[in-house]
Amino acid sequence: MPLVTTGELVTGAAARHRAVAAFNIITLEHIEAVIAGAESAEAPVVLQVSENAVKFRYGRLLPLARAAVAAAERAAVPVALHLDHVQSDDLLRQAPGAGFSSVMYDAARLPYADNLAATRAAADWAHAQGLWIEAELGQIGGKAGQPALDAHAPGARTDPAEARAFVTDSGVDALAVAIGSTHAMTTRTATLDHDRLKRLAATLDVPLVLHGSSGVPDAELTAAVAGGIAKVNIGTALNIAMTGAIRTYLAENPEAVDSRKYLSVGREAMVRAVAGIVTTLTSA
Repeated sequence: MPLVTTGELVTGAAARHRAVAAFNIITLEHIEAVIAGAESAEAPVVLQVSENAVKFRYGRLLPLARAAVAAAERAAVPVALHLDHVQSDDLLRQAPGAGFSSVMYDAARLPYADNLAATRAAADWAHAQGLWIEAELGQIGGKAGQPALDAHAPGARTDPAEARAFVTDSGVDALAVAIGSTHAMTTRTATLDHDRLKRLAATLDVPLVLHGSSGVPDAELTAAVAGGIAKVNIGTALNIAMTGAIRTYLAENPEAVDSRKYLSVGREAMVRAVAGIVTTLTSA
């Protein structure tokens, strides 16, 4: 089916007090696995390409983006394409021509005033191109010119009042909030601050996003969706599934040299991971 937009998936999920899963993709196998897993769970999904993934692909966005678009157009479920954690304005400006309907603009490394100014400029440009835009806010720094505390630093938490001001002044369409999850976690042991999430949901009128969700247990995820999270980002969980399956296959088959053999094993492990996460979210 044709590509859908991230905005319609996320705002639709938020209106129903549900959440849509958004998976970071790196290879064609990631793309195929995310779509197959979503089809198995009969749920829509967002394919995300991060700036780091673009750097891995020799700095070229189009090859992976075009593969994602081609696969999405043949999917049996709605699929959207999202450009994730963009810091480069040059990369941001490539989004519309590459099939993306949305971007996450990440200026959180800057002092608050600079972060706000950069995000406002990015939002104005994105909206003029018809793009839906997401930003992220951790614990606000900016005191005496200091940068903001990274949203995934230990103890980082998004302040509801500051978040309201940031959303109003920046014009973003969604906000990723710091409530206890961390990027690149390889164990599912994160404990979320559900009281803070409740206050954020009551304060903000845009959909809320949870980053670093690979380290969040199922029960915490379902509680987060009930508390107002409408988009759940997952990346490391796919890499854990793929790498583990390939490592096991190669250990059991040391003579293997055909990459299709172990890549197919890794891909199927990711399909199972995607289906499990999507099922958890849709049943929340």
